[in-house]
Amino acid sequence: MTLKEIADALVAGCREDRARQNLDLLYAPDAVSVEAMDMGGGRETHGLAGIHGKHDWWEGAFTTHGLTVEGPFLHGDDRFAVIFGMDTTNKATGERGQGREVAVYHVKNGKITREEFYYSS
Repeated sequence: MTLKEIADALVAGCREDRARQNLDLLYAPDAVSVEAMDMGGGRETHGLAGIHGKHDWWEGAFTTHGLTVEGPFLHGDDRFAVIFGMDTTNKATGERGQGREVAVYHVKNGKITREEFYYSS
């Protein structure tokens, strides 16, 4: 897949609630996910199984009421960015909030090898 095809597939999957399926389709087995801050499991997660685990944690910790996905924004031949807007409720506290984040995805040999998340303050 080309960079544009991967980027378009990721964005479509996020918009159509297929993010989990995209992991197996678009990500390299040794992909790395980097968060802006430690949410209790460290900032970096290594490997596809670990990234699946991050999705499990998110789905267990938050209820998502709304999601916007802007992009993709291509950068050269090996990166793209996506802007996410979220309306969520923390299941443990009941606190509802809105947030935005930028995700930068690195692509090599037709697979996503690294994702980095940047949060709004």
